[in-house]
Amino acid sequence: MDLSRFKRRSEHEWEIEPHAAMRVPGVIFATEALLRDMDDKVYEQVVNVAALPGIVKASFAMPDAHWGYGFPIGGVAAFDPEEGGVISAGGVGFDISCGVRCLHTGVGVQDVAAVQKSLADRLYHRIPAGVGSTGAIRLGAQEMDAMLSGGARWAVKRGYGEDADLERVEENGQMAHAKPGNVSEHAKKRQRDEMGTLGSGNHYLEVQKVAHVFDSRIAQAFGLREGNVVLSIHCGSRGLGHQIGTEFLKRMAVSAAQHGIRLPDRELACAPIRSPVGEEYLGAMRAAINCALANRQILTHLTREVFAEVLPAARLTLLYDVSHNTCKVESHGGRNLYVHRKGATRAFGPGHPDIPESLRAAGQPVLIGGSMGTASYVLAGTEEGEARSFGSACHGAGRAMSRHQAMKNWSGRAVVDELAAHGILIRSPSQRGVAEEAPGAYKDVSAVVDAAEAAGLARKVARLEPLVCVKG
Repeated sequence: MDLSRFKRRSEHEWEIEPHAAMRVPGVIFATEALLRDMDDKVYEQVVNVAALPGIVKASFAMPDAHWGYGFPIGGVAAFDPEEGGVISAGGVGFDISCGVRCLHTGVGVQDVAAVQKSLADRLYHRIPAGVGSTGAIRLGAQEMDAMLSGGARWAVKRGYGEDADLERVEENGQMAHAKPGNVSEHAKKRQRDEMGTLGSGNHYLEVQKVAHVFDSRIAQAFGLREGNVVLSIHCGSRGLGHQIGTEFLKRMAVSAAQHGIRLPDRELACAPIRSPVGEEYLGAMRAAINCALANRQILTHLTREVFAEVLPAARLTLLYDVSHNTCKVESHGGRNLYVHRKGATRAFGPGHPDIPESLRAAGQPVLIGGSMGTASYVLAGTEEGEARSFGSACHGAGRAMSRHQAMKNWSGRAVVDELAAHGILIRSPSQRGVAEEAPGAYKDVSAVVDAAEAAGLARKVARLEPLVCVKG
C-alpha cells in the first residue's frame, strides 16, 4: 500500500483525511511494515465505510486488516441512530458471532505429552469438523427458536455445561432482544443438524501450552501460568449466520435505495437503524449471536467428555468467550452507538461494567487466534483502547494470501508432516483445507499483536503455542 496517501498520527496510527464523500477520517492501526503489506482494497474499503450515514469519529481498521465483503476484515465503525445511522450486514460479516472461547484445563504440558496422540484422535472423532459437518443434535422448530433466544444459557439448561460457565461468556451467554421470528426457515433448516460442530475454513479446536507470560499481574488474574495447558475453540454461527447475511444484504440493497442512501460500493448495502429492515436484521443477527454462543457451549461439553476419558485429572473451566463479527449497542462518549466489529474483537478496559466482576480490575480478556501451527495470544483491554477505537482490537493474524494461492504453495500432507515434526498434531477431514490454512498463508500474528499493543488497543498477557489442533 502507498503510504503517501496517509497522514501519520503516530508510529502505529495512520489517518486517511476526509475527501470526496467521506464523512469522517479513516484510521488504520499498524506498523509501517504491516501497512505496506496490506492490499489497496483495504484503503478503498476504509474510505467507503467512512462515507456511510451517521458514522461517528472514524472508520477504523485493525493491524490484521485485509480485504473483505464491503467492510474490510478487521474493520470497526460506530453509527449514531440519532444522526441517521445505519446497520450493515457487510459490516458484521457472514459468520455472525464467530469468536474464540478459551478454557483452562488444570493440567501441565507434561500431562498432555503423555497422552497427546490419544487426545488428538479422540477430539477429532468426537468434534464434528469440516464443510457441511453435522452433529448428533437435531433441533425441531420449537427447540430451534429456544436456542436462538437463549444462546449458551439454553445449552446449559439442556445439560451442555455448567452455570458457572455463563459468567465468563460475553453477554452472560445470552444476547438480549434476539428475534427468532426474523430468521428465515431456510436459515433455520441449514442449522438444524449443525449444532456442536466446528465447520470449515479457519475454525479450529486447539490444545495449547502457555509458552510465555508478558504481564504477571494480569496473567494471575486470568489464571494463566507458564507451562499450563489451555484449550481454545474458534467457530461461529455456521450455516444459519451465513444465510442471514446473504438474505439481508439483498434486502438492504433495496432499502438503501428507498432511503436515498448512495452506496460507494453495493457490498456496503445497509439500512437505517430505525427502519423495518434495520430492526429486523438486528433481531435476526442477535439470534445468530445466540446460535454461536450455544454452539461453542456444546463444543465445550463435548471436549470435557473427551478430557474426562483421556486425562481424568483435567478440569476444564472457562477463562472467557468473546465474539468477532457483531454489531452491539454500546455507550461511548455519552451516546448509545451501534458498533460494528467485523473480524475485530471487543476489548474493554479495566473497570468496565460489562466485564465479569472477577476479571473487571484486570480488563477484558482479548483472545487472539493464530494461524494453524503458530501462536495465539491472550491480551487485556485498555482504557486507552476504549478512547481510541470504541474498545476494539484485532482478532487474529489476518490472511496474507488467498486460499487459492495457498493451495498453489503448499500441500496439506506436507503441512501436517512439518508441524508434526515440531510436536504439533493436526487432525482434519480435509487435506485441501489444511493447505488453504497453512501458517504461511497468514500474517505474522506476533507482529499484529505487537502493533495492537503499541497502538494502545490492548495489552499483551500471554503467548499460547499449539500442541493439538482439530481443523475444519
